[in-house]
Amino acid sequence: MKKAINANPEVNRELVDKFVAMKDVLSISCVVGDAQERNYVMHSSIKIRTADRAFIGTALTVRLTPGYLVDPLDIFKVVNPGDVVVIDALGESETSIWGGLMSGLAMKAGIVGAVIDGSQRDTDETRLIGLPVASRSVSPRASHSAYTGSFESIEVNGVVSCGGVTVKPGDLIVGDEIGICVVPSESMEAVYPLAREQADKEEATRQLIAQGYTVDELLEKFGRI
Repeated sequence: MKKAINANPEVNRELVDKFVAMKDVLSISCVVGDAQERNYVMHSSIKIRTADRAFIGTALTVRLTPGYLVDPLDIFKVVNPGDVVVIDALGESETSIWGGLMSGLAMKAGIVGAVIDGSQRDTDETRLIGLPVASRSVSPRASHSAYTGSFESIEVNGVVSCGGVTVKPGDLIVGDEIGICVVPSESMEAVYPLAREQADKEEATRQLIAQGYTVDELLEKFGRI
């Protein structure tokens, strides 16, 4: 694969901001997953390993090459504040392509999170920096770039597969301690009101539970728990 660095797509910033405003909703990944009828949920092995807080932003995608995983420094040529970096590292568990210094650069660039179908390292440093980074694994082994000086064989802002979900540049990424969900860019307008409604129903249910409502009463009112 030759190096390809594609421009970021246009996104509906107003709509993205509405999703971002839901960041503090409890179990936001579950809410968004429910709003999409359980679809677009990444594999459960991809978890936040660093700062334990939710993040929501637009996908800046990276695809790496099998057997030659390099540091994805080219993202900084096209990154926008509010992006979430989504890296298809082919599920490689023993070679890390993201570390603490990368997290520092990402924070300075306004990146709000990263999701790696592969490995990261320096989780202690990234935790101190405060950047939520989800990955399939953690390993101290460095990428090839540190020893070859090469940053070739990478595609930025192409279609990738991460955690079993197809992700396009500009798709919405929703992550928390529970897991990672994707909202396709073309579905955001339809999904947002469903997610907002679900979050509001869950909060109303919590309040009624505190007031002593029974399971039957809650099912009659909301149709689900």
